[in-house]
Amino acid sequence: MTTFKRDFNFNINIIEVVAKNVRKYRKLVGITQEQLALDIGVSNDFLRRFETTLGKEGMSLNTLYKISVVLDVSMEKFFEE
Repeated sequence: MTTFKRDFNFNINIIEVVAKNVRKYRKLVGITQEQLALDIGVSNDFLRRFETTLGKEGMSLNTLYKISVVLDVSMEKFFEE
């Protein structure tokens, strides 16, 4: 079987997109960073850094899943540009 390099357009700023959407949906639901951090079991400082540095802090898939449950937003919504 022959394989070849396929071309995809990966968004190199996808973590920034996720960070913006976490903030957007958090505000739409009307909860604070402090409350969301408490609900998902991370520090308020971690969540603040994630949102304000546009994802440079990074986040695990498990944490993003918890955010989606708390905000009642499907995970794919966080990846929408």
